Amino acid sequence: MIIRDAGPDDLPAITDIYAHHVLHGAGTFEEVPPDAAEMAHRLAQVQERGWAWLVAEAEEGEGKGIIGFAYYAQLRDRSAFRHAAEDSIYVRNDVRGQGVGKALVKALLDRATEAGFRQMFALIGDSDNVGSIGLHVSLGFRQAGVMKAAGLKFGRWVDLVFMQRGIGMADRDVPG
Repeated sequence: MIIRDAGPDDLPAITDIYAHHVLHGAGTFEEVPPDAAEMAHRLAQVQERGWAWLVAEAEEGEGKGIIGFAYYAQLRDRSAFRHAAEDSIYVRNDVRGQGVGKALVKALLDRATEAGFRQMFALIGDSDNVGSIGLHVSLGFRQAGVMKAAGLKFGRWVDLVFMQRGIGMADRDVPG
């Protein structure tokens, strides 16, 4: 598996992977899958700000091609959040549980640290999303809170789990 920066040629696979999660999972609170043009807009917004949007690519075997993607962006637009990032990870359904998400998050942590971020947050849809929660715990994230019944999807209330991990110098000093 190769982890690399996403490009325009990856958009069909990115769009398909995300559409599956929108239609079949509560990891995202979107209910209508965005089209390729919208995903291209999102990719450009992240990359234009100097943040990372990565893809995992399998080079051989039946699962050849893009098998997952992940990106980080500043947690919120206000300037005080300039050192806080949020990750987003989506893995192709047929390769979930095989370490793709973990490899992507590790790479995001490195890239966000290099970019000067000090905290990485994960906002995980559904407190029953044990895969994503477990992945983040395995990489040193801790639960920072749960917003109960934050969304309504598939006819049921869905929690939003906040997880957090310090990166780089974290809060041991104040950046100059």
